[in-house]
Amino acid sequence: MVRTASLSRHGGGDPSGHSASPRRCLSSGVSKPAKNAPVSPSAPPLIIRVEPLRPRGLKVRLHLDRGEPLEITLEALERSRLGVGDPLPPDRQNRLLNDDADIRVRDAALNLISYRARTRAELRTRLRQKGFPPARIDPCLDRLQEKGFIDDGAVAEAFVRDRLRHRPKGKAALSSELRRKGVSTETAGTAIERVFDDAETSDLALAREVAEQWAARQSAAVLEALASDTPSAERDKARRRLHGYLARRGFRGPALGTGMDRARDVARSGAR
Repeated sequence: MVRTASLSRHGGGDPSGHSASPRRCLSSGVSKPAKNAPVSPSAPPLIIRVEPLRPRGLKVRLHLDRGEPLEITLEALERSRLGVGDPLPPDRQNRLLNDDADIRVRDAALNLISYRARTRAELRTRLRQKGFPPARIDPCLDRLQEKGFIDDGAVAEAFVRDRLRHRPKGKAALSSELRRKGVSTETAGTAIERVFDDAETSDLALAREVAEQWAARQSAAVLEALASDTPSAERDKARRRLHGYLARRGFRGPALGTGMDRARDVARSGAR
């Protein structure tokens, strides 16, 4: 059975990814004690072989002269400056395994970010799902945030821009979606206002646009009922559908009223 890093956190690794120069790390030879040489039970085990693991050799297996082998990242081994022939007392083994655990959680986080930008809360959730403990995750995310790899504000702005291009919504709906992603209320509000200013748009303008899109998808019967000035069950039903649609898209107050008026204008112009 191969042991991997699973200790509770005792110390933090460097999130930068820079590793120390290796010293005899990747020797594939075996250094064995002399025949018949007595081994003290209290002596620490010796590293007798470093085995690179496929596919890219970024993980290695340390074979010891006694006990189970250790499977760790190459970076952790390079940081430790350990190599074939070195003793591995308990304190050095603990440091090695702690560094390895920090490197593994950092690499998992960077891999997730490489696919798409994520908020800190999203990253934390995904890393917990991968089995990493909070005591490892939180310090790792702190380091990545300090280095600019995690930026909730930038993620929020990108999300809002995408929504405006492909599925326009009001500020209330956008804020709710961002909060579900773990973005703070303050950060979400700042991102929304900044993107709306850059796009030179507003809730009122978006409500008119969304209402026009809604009206374009309705049947002639629905538009005729919406355009009617005569109270009827059909007109009330059409108005409820429109109202609910605009509300679900995040429009409130004046913006919702503007959207209702715009859809009725479109319906009336088509009924003529």
